[in-house]
Amino acid sequence: MKKLISYFLLLLLVLSITDLKAQNEKFKALFMYNFTKYIEWPGDKQSGDFVIGILGNSPMKKELEVIATKKKVGSQPIKVKVFNSINDIGSCHILFIPSGKSSSLDEVKARVGGKGVLIITDRTGFGRKGSGINYVLKGGHQDFEINKSTMAEQRLKVNSALYSLGTVIN
Repeated sequence: MKKLISYFLLLLLVLSITDLKAQNEKFKALFMYNFTKYIEWPGDKQSGDFVIGILGNSPMKKELEVIATKKKVGSQPIKVKVFNSINDIGSCHILFIPSGKSSSLDEVKARVGGKGVLIITDRTGFGRKGSGINYVLKGGHQDFEINKSTMAEQRLKVNSALYSLGTVIN
């Protein structure tokens, strides 16, 4: 009986952790979409599809695809693309680098530097390493860091309201 109760409690714990992770991915996807309301991309990126790229596999893809079916960025329809490797990275507005691919940040920056791409990472310390926005957990809640100099290097104009919502890194 004790084994059965222990097994049941362990199962509940696993399911609740899975639910928390899924909920966290939804929050991050919504954050990502909402960032677009505070950022102006260079003129050459203000027509056609608004492309959100993901480097490798991430549960974020599913959440972003749900948003893409319902929302636009300005008048631009949202398209979600997965890039399997750095060499596959094509034109995009946002490039999300999941924590499992974070070791590729320097190579990604070299590939998309100055091309008006908002690089978003999901690993502690990566806001300081040069991503434009880095997701962090603060007090158990989803938050973000925003790197001012990286945003400027990428020719992205950021509304000051976005700086007030996150933690600014110069």
